[in-house]
Amino acid sequence: MDGIDAAILIAGGMFAGVFNTLAGGGSLVSVPLLVLVGLPGTVANGTNRVGIFAQSIAAARSFRAEGVPGFGEAARLLLPIAIGAAIGAFAISNLADETFEWLFGVVMIALLPPILLRPKPAQSGASRWSPATTFMVFLAIGLYGGAFQAGVGIFLVLALAHSGYDLVTANSIKVVVNAVLSAATLPVFIAQGQVLLVPAILLAIGYAIGGTVGARVAVHGGERIIRPALTIAVLALAGRMLGLY
Repeated sequence: MDGIDAAILIAGGMFAGVFNTLAGGGSLVSVPLLVLVGLPGTVANGTNRVGIFAQSIAAARSFRAEGVPGFGEAARLLLPIAIGAAIGAFAISNLADETFEWLFGVVMIALLPPILLRPKPAQSGASRWSPATTFMVFLAIGLYGGAFQAGVGIFLVLALAHSGYDLVTANSIKVVVNAVLSAATLPVFIAQGQVLLVPAILLAIGYAIGGTVGARVAVHGGERIIRPALTIAVLALAGRMLGLY
């Protein structure tokens, strides 16, 4: 890996960290970048989890510093997320690289609608899901996140907004949940030999910076700024992963 590749990963991680913290979808940028610098698809997917973990921890600290802690509200979601994530990670780690890359391209296209549509909190006074429904919803999100990671933040924000949280609080809870999700999946990918240390560290540096900045931007209302850029990135990278150019 040369200096240009290193710069691409750090810069890409910064952008992805901001995207992930504001809404979700940063892995739609970072995973294809890892493929671009030479990693197979499944290895890129595993290596990316190190960056996500670093970004989630940095963003959670930044949200807390801004007066929007998410640790307490996230606690009840961690068990279903961790169970689902471990199962999803094991399943996806056994796919062939070509199959993973094709599936990832399809996922990127499918995620465009929720990226473009701003999630809105439930009406004031709306009842939250029952404990059983909450468990099943976040178990399903954990399964998806364990397998793909890309866009899981979007699903988390949508679910949290639907259950009554405002978007800033939802994002604060989301990054805590994402940290646990990443921690639950990393041992699986490491055991499968699908985490490369140097790219992981470079990406994590960028992700941590992006997570810190993204949390501050989210608190101060800057989400609209990056949605058009993210949409363009998703379209361009989806085409590449699907072999359209």
